[in-house]
Amino acid sequence: MKKEYLAGKTLEELTQIVTRLGMPRFTAGQIASWLYEKRIRSIDEMTNLSKINRERLAQEYEIGYSMPVDEIRSVDGTVKYLFKTSTGNFIESVYIPDHDRATLCVSSQVGCKMNCYFCMTGKQGFKAQLTTREIINQVISIPESNTLTNIVFMGMGEPLDNMDAVMDALTILTAKWGFAWSPKRITVSTVGVKLNLQRFLAETDCHLAVSLHNPFPEERLSIMPVQKAFPIDEVITLLKEYDFRHQRRLSFEYIMFNGFNDSLKHAEALVRLLKGVDCRVNLIRFHAIPGVELKSSVEPAMVSFRDYLSRKGIICTIRTSRGEDIFAACGMLSTAKKRETGQVEN
Repeated sequence: MKKEYLAGKTLEELTQIVTRLGMPRFTAGQIASWLYEKRIRSIDEMTNLSKINRERLAQEYEIGYSMPVDEIRSVDGTVKYLFKTSTGNFIESVYIPDHDRATLCVSSQVGCKMNCYFCMTGKQGFKAQLTTREIINQVISIPESNTLTNIVFMGMGEPLDNMDAVMDALTILTAKWGFAWSPKRITVSTVGVKLNLQRFLAETDCHLAVSLHNPFPEERLSIMPVQKAFPIDEVITLLKEYDFRHQRRLSFEYIMFNGFNDSLKHAEALVRLLKGVDCRVNLIRFHAIPGVELKSSVEPAMVSFRDYLSRKGIICTIRTSRGEDIFAACGMLSTAKKRETGQVEN
């Protein structure tokens, strides 16, 4: 009989398990502590459970954490880790040290349905949803796990297209019985999946980052097919219903493409689009990927764009590029591994 995994279970799910196995309900909290605080790898290490209960648990379950199968390190300290999923696919996580911060960028899906033109993950197509265990495993199983200060859901996949697993992962990360992290340490990125966005905003206090990339609907549609289903102006109208002046921060991600979205008219349109929204804009350099003709904006254009937004009262920063020497764009390393193992054609 194939055993189930305990990793990735919420306290409610663990309570159901121990109740079914005839254990005291408080045992669920003990198991959660072993999984997420002490981060053990074997049920035998749960020493405050009786031997009988450990044996009973081990008959049907195992922990389920797995180490990365590959890694690649940048000269700037950034590390990209590759994990193999239960479906035999590969996903990436990126560890980004920056002075007193240590951020992990985690994946939420194998591939992605959104098919953004500039995204390597989108070119893989959608393969599978990650389980809550596979999301949490990325956080726990890297060598730098205990040094992390922040987590961003900006890796492979659209987080709000894998809603239940991502929400359970956020619960584990922020609950007292889990990692007990402040929601202010976590940012979730989305292209704007409206119904699930409403649930995310209602049920969590984590930061939100919206992938915008162009203020003109037709131009945005040409690189982001999701614009047809979830127009960015409708997404912003929804966001105006929420208060971002206090604990939660709202940001818009804007990849700068040379001659496509980096002109003064784009800056002016972006200011009009974001009028009345308490937010910041992150300008991002484009990391070239095969088969995409777009190129990153030149530095003077990015600085001019930033300065214009700043003069109009929008907090705007140019994100520092990290890991450019290690397949920095999401999906590059996993695509290479798929080709190596014969999962995709060259």
